[in-house]
Amino acid sequence: QEQLVESGGGLVQPGGSLRLSCVATTNNFASATMAWYRQAPGKQRELVATIFDRTSTSYTDSIKGRFTISSDNAKKTVYLQMDNLKPEDTAVYYCNARYPYGQYWGQGTQVTVSS
Repeated sequence: QEQLVESGGGLVQPGGSLRLSCVATTNNFASATMAWYRQAPGKQRELVATIFDRTSTSYTDSIKGRFTISSDNAKKTVYLQMDNLKPEDTAVYYCNARYPYGQYWGQGTQVTVSS
């Protein structure tokens, strides 16, 4: 059973930055499509960014140019660098690992953008 452990959330003012980390316990990290999702209160969970093979990335339109997803296979870790944060980015952020045989979720980390 794979585990994903997120960290790095917190309270930040508008325009500030945070970096989220997600450490995986799998031995197949390099073969996973890793992603960050978020869920704001009263809203559905939405896909924020994905990364495969360290260089193939995609982003949802609302965060393009502000967020950057990256990964380190040696550390089995995926990151989400979030810059120029806005109040509408407030949500619980979840790490996701997808394989041909299934997917796994982290427990989530809260990000709150407020002055």
